[in-house]
Amino acid sequence: MENELLKLKNFIDESNYIVFFGGAGVSTESGIPDFRSENGIFDALRVYGQPPEVLLSHSFFMRHTETFFEYYKSSLLVTDAQPNAAHIALAHLERSGKLKAVITQNVDGLHQKAGSRAVYELHGSIYRNRCMKCGKAFDALFVQQSEGVPRCSCGEVVKPEVVLYEESLPENELNGAIEHIMKADMLLVGGTSLAVYPAAGLLNYYHGNKLVLINKSPTGYDGRADLIINKKIGETLKKVMG
Repeated sequence: MENELLKLKNFIDESNYIVFFGGAGVSTESGIPDFRSENGIFDALRVYGQPPEVLLSHSFFMRHTETFFEYYKSSLLVTDAQPNAAHIALAHLERSGKLKAVITQNVDGLHQKAGSRAVYELHGSIYRNRCMKCGKAFDALFVQQSEGVPRCSCGEVVKPEVVLYEESLPENELNGAIEHIMKADMLLVGGTSLAVYPAAGLLNYYHGNKLVLINKSPTGYDGRADLIINKKIGETLKKVMG
């Protein structure tokens, strides 16, 4: 086994309170495109003339609701993807008792599909949708199959419970994530460039000596890491946990 993988395995073996923090790179291995990648930004600009950060903003949702849903359904509302090696390894690690929480910036529900239970969804979920007037809940299929803007029987728009740009992170999820990170003896970070705030700032709550960054490209936190692995998260965890 390569030195960096052996070191990761040793970190896991030595730890009793592991917390995982993940981003879009965890889901791309399941075939879900990263809308913030070069291709994602290019496609948004080519088709809609706006970058994803504008198309998925609260103000754009309010002003251009139909265009918002057209883009949302094509870029975020992916319900047929399956968990990959990373999701499966993390669920296994949770069952072993070592992994105490999964903190994700993804909205696809793949961690839960893989069997993880202690999941904190910082940016919400495509599987939760609610009428903006009466509060009635709807599933992802309702939004997916609706023509144009999904509407409740009361006539109001059904809004996905996905955190849009300009919106605050959900307080319960944020507080739970911070609490676990502060308790962690190992913080495993994967599939994220750590460029999206305030989520990336959560790493500042970790004060242990096992900060592991697994990402294909460098991150802004590399200088603080105890171990850096510039590879795919799924392939890496599969090799280490078999």
